[in-house]
Amino acid sequence: MEKINVAEKLESFSEHFTPKVIAEVNGQSLKVVKALGEFVWHKHDDDDELFWVISGKLKMCFRDRDVIVGPGELIVVPKGVEHKPVADEEVEVVLIEPAALLNTGDAQSELTVHNPERI
Repeated sequence: MEKINVAEKLESFSEHFTPKVIAEVNGQSLKVVKALGEFVWHKHDDDDELFWVISGKLKMCFRDRDVIVGPGELIVVPKGVEHKPVADEEVEVVLIEPAALLNTGDAQSELTVHNPERI
């Protein structure tokens, strides 16, 4: 039972779109990720996904609209909804999602991370 400093965890790496596990609670993983550029269009058929922006601005693209999420704000993407995160400048995000969730959902790409590192 140790406290977790999210800012320190985010400072410990520089790569983009590579989620890192910082804690687990009741089968859910809390992950930190840095984003820059465009991710891939994807969906998660069985699971919701929460994006909580720590710094920067995240554009969450949906097929019918875009939502800008700023520092201190979060967005929940419901299961089955196609989405694509985009960051014009670096953004730092906390993700809360099922531990077994694949970051690219139903899409395979070079950005797919099968076993996120725990930091």
